[in-house]
Amino acid sequence: MTLLIILLAVLALIVLNSWGKMNAFLAFLLVTIPAGLALGLSPPQVLAAVQKGLGDTLGSVAMVVVLGAMLGKLVAESGAAQQIAAVLMNAFGPKNIQWTMMTTGFIIGIPLFYNVGFLLMIPLIFSVVYQYRLPAVYVGLPLLASLSVLHGFLPPHPAPTALVALFHANVGLTFVYGLLVALPAVVIAGPLYARTLRGIVTVPLAGFASEPRPAEELPGRWNSFLSSLLPVLVLAVVLGLQAVLPAGSAAAPTLAFLADPGIVMLLSVLVAMFSLGRAQGKSTSAVMETYGVAIRDVAMLLLIIAGAGALKEVLVASGAGLAIAAVLDGTGLPPLVLGWLLAGIIRVCIGSATVAGLTAAGVMLPTLAHSPVNPNLLVLAIGAGSLLFSHFNDSGFWLFKEYFNLSVRDTLRSWSVMETIVSVVGLLGVLLLDWALPLVAPSLASL
Repeated sequence: MTLLIILLAVLALIVLNSWGKMNAFLAFLLVTIPAGLALGLSPPQVLAAVQKGLGDTLGSVAMVVVLGAMLGKLVAESGAAQQIAAVLMNAFGPKNIQWTMMTTGFIIGIPLFYNVGFLLMIPLIFSVVYQYRLPAVYVGLPLLASLSVLHGFLPPHPAPTALVALFHANVGLTFVYGLLVALPAVVIAGPLYARTLRGIVTVPLAGFASEPRPAEELPGRWNSFLSSLLPVLVLAVVLGLQAVLPAGSAAAPTLAFLADPGIVMLLSVLVAMFSLGRAQGKSTSAVMETYGVAIRDVAMLLLIIAGAGALKEVLVASGAGLAIAAVLDGTGLPPLVLGWLLAGIIRVCIGSATVAGLTAAGVMLPTLAHSPVNPNLLVLAIGAGSLLFSHFNDSGFWLFKEYFNLSVRDTLRSWSVMETIVSVVGLLGVLLLDWALPLVAPSLASL
């Protein structure tokens, strides 16, 4: 019955959004409240879950999304995105732009959380799209596939980091194995799959469209790269210091504060106000106007993401995730496959990759104590499952749909299928490593 209710809720969202052309935030509320009641929550519990979901989701993403939109808007309007796009195209050529975007996403995705990386790279993607008249999904999907894979597979991202601690895995080995699994997943789901989507015609979000400017009016190359990628540089330095300094050092609280994505974005926005604003001849009021336009661009997007959070919280409060996990735990499947399947089904039902990963980990923890399964690979299997088929209840789905200005159908066949490819290829990579590691271990030990 739980699965049936969740399925009907998802179908209702599809009908209201696609056929009914209803505002997505309103559709979420109209579906979430009846779904919560049907799952056994009392009316006060439903309202409490909706309010908690709205508040927690906005609390976790609003600062990053708004500041990321501000930085992205200024990067686009200042010409920094055009400068970066010109450098990349001159270096690699339009024919290799997919591989360039994929590599860029892979590099910045290691230290950056997904939402930060998404908002940081949007101006670059759209600059390439507008200047070279290439399809937006064709250009952007390889980069976003990289960001998504690293978010699900690798520390220091939230779910993998928590799973490493929970399973007492080795963070270094998990990172290395994760890179081996992530690379083929990104290649297949990114450049290769995106080539089948060149026919998707869309006009991306107008807020990041800017007319090409003469080369002499653009910010310098170093300024453009450093100002745009400052969040990456700050996080790389902070995470590097956290790795080499003792956990109890005097600098630990300060480093933890600086590692917060919201603080990183705030510092970057302040620096860009001078490097891409005042230094380029803009007044402070002109920069603030640019920031104000960016906020208006993402206001509805924030409400849609909050709506997805409300649905997720109702499903969590009703115990839907645990109920599904309990059913699957008795299947007798191999631990790596079971961990992937648990995380995948919970992800499809609830929407949050982090919640799916942590819920599946809680179920798998007793199994780990009585099984020879490699804990590092179990982290990766659950991480891969937590990325399965992102759809209406996932904020990443709506970020992609709204920024790229896609229909629901095109978002499902681009973003949702890409995420599914990443998940399945990730599982296959984990199983291949599980088979290969015992074979190569004796050779490595003898070196």
